[in-house]
Order: sequence, then structure tokens, then C-alpha cells
Amino acid sequence: MNVALIILTLNAASHWEELSRGIERQSLAPDDVLVIDSASTDGTADRARDAGFRVIEIGRGAFSHGGTRQTAALFMGNADVLIYLTQDAIPRGTESFRRLVDAFQNPTVGAAYGRQIPRANASAIEAHARLFNYHAASQLRSWESRTTLGFKSIFFSNTFGAFRRDALMSIGGFAPDVSFGEDTLAVARLHRAGWSTAYVAEAEVEHSHAYSLRAEFRRYVEIGALHERERWLIEEFGDANGEGMRFVVSELRYLLRNSPHHIPAAMLRTVVKYLAYRQGRLKGSVRPQAPRRLTAKVQG
Repeated sequence: MNVALIILTLNAASHWEELSRGIERQSLAPDDVLVIDSASTDGTADRARDAGFRVIEIGRGAFSHGGTRQTAALFMGNADVLIYLTQDAIPRGTESFRRLVDAFQNPTVGAAYGRQIPRANASAIEAHARLFNYHAASQLRSWESRTTLGFKSIFFSNTFGAFRRDALMSIGGFAPDVSFGEDTLAVARLHRAGWSTAYVAEAEVEHSHAYSLRAEFRRYVEIGALHERERWLIEEFGDANGEGMRFVVSELRYLLRNSPHHIPAAMLRTVVKYLAYRQGRLKGSVRPQAPRRLTAKVQG
């Protein structure tokens, strides 16, 4: 298989050395690496070119999570598998890329994503979020999985996720006008079209976020807006509220065992996320305009 690695960057200099080492030590070397950089001011694009990667530089106003990833998919026309990686997701060990790509030996698999391990200095709240969503056991999911897993059946993360390019193109690629959840939308469409998706627990990256309350609020507004604009997701895969409640219960149990003093902060975050989600559902009744068309030159 021809494998392309796609990295989206914005002022990634602080991550670049660790990210580069993680990529270099992989036993499976991508056939091509494309970096799409959103007008970094810290030399990220130059570092990528120095590493021998192809670089597309775009204005920050031209970036969208769906549209920019779709641009990369169209650009990498020779690839069989597209691995998407964010700048702060550091590949672990030597076999993460190979194990992720191996999932596509199953001809029904249209997409696969790896396990995210919390950063070494992650707080208990930050660590639990990764431990809850990224289990130690791999899993294959399909259209039929919605009857047992509900909305969880279309959980996916292209922080470290790969797509069979032909499968992605067959469902129209990534939606260009979404600011959040482009991976969930793509996976839902893949399942509906008969493809399966794989969670590959043996393919690991180190990645977690210590979101501020403001960032958490913005994030859940976007989630709510997505669910309102794409109501078929809930109609066909079930409401996400059940999974949210399971997360809250799991978080409380985890913090009671490991960090009880974080419980008040966790409860405050739960309230903030709920209010933000409800606001997002209201916001979602208005469809946003698509971002400006990319007109960047390719370098490298």
C-alpha cells in the first residue's frame, strides 16, 4: 500500500523535535509526507521543508477541520492510505504506523484510528478522558454496531487516524463546512455505506489536552452545533447523552480513587459542558458559510 502522512500545523515549533523523532523511529516509513501549515510565525514550515516534507502554506482564515483535510486527501491522489496526525500527537514505539496501516488488510475497513496515551504530566481529569475513550482492547465497528454501541459506534479521532482513500472519496470526503466533528461525520457515512472502522489499540500516540474552561465551553458548543445540523447522526446512531452520563460516572469513580481534590473542578466542567452543548444545539440551526477557498502554493 502507498501510505501518505498528513500533518496539520500551527506554530508547531515547540512540538517539532519530539514529533520528528516519533515519525523517524517508525518501522513503516510513509511514502509521502504533507504538512499543511496555517501561517505559522515560529518557523514551522521551514522545519518541515528541512525534514524533506512537502509543505502547503495557507492563511489562518482559510483553515477548516473538514475542508483542509479534504484538500490534503485530494492532493495525495496516489495514496492508498492517508494517515492524519496532529502536531502534538507523538507516535510511540516503532510500530504505531505499521499497526494502524495493517488494519486495512481487512478489505472492509474504510478507516482506522489509534490509541491516545495521556501525557506524562497530565492531570487526573486530563488522563481520565483518554483512558475512558481509548481502551486497551482493539475493536472493529460497522453499521450493525449501532444496535449495541449506539453513538459510540461512530467515535473516531483523526488526531491519529487513517482512511482508505478510495473509501473516503466514495462518501464524498470530509465535509468542507464543518468546524468540528469532520471525522465523526465521515465515519458515520462510511458505516452507512457498508464500510467498517477499526480501533487499533496497539497503535499508540502520546496525546492529551488540559483544556481551560473557556476552551471546554467552545468545544462543546461545536459538538452541540454539529449534532443539531446533522440530526441524522442522532436519529440513526442514537443520542449521545447516555455516553455522556457514563463518562461522568466513570470520571467520579476515577477521581475518587486517584485524585479526590479534583472532583469539584470536574463537576464544574460537567455543568459548563452541558450548558455549552445546549447552546450549540441552538447555534446549530444556522448553517455556517464555508471557509475561503485555499489558494496556496505547494513547496517541497
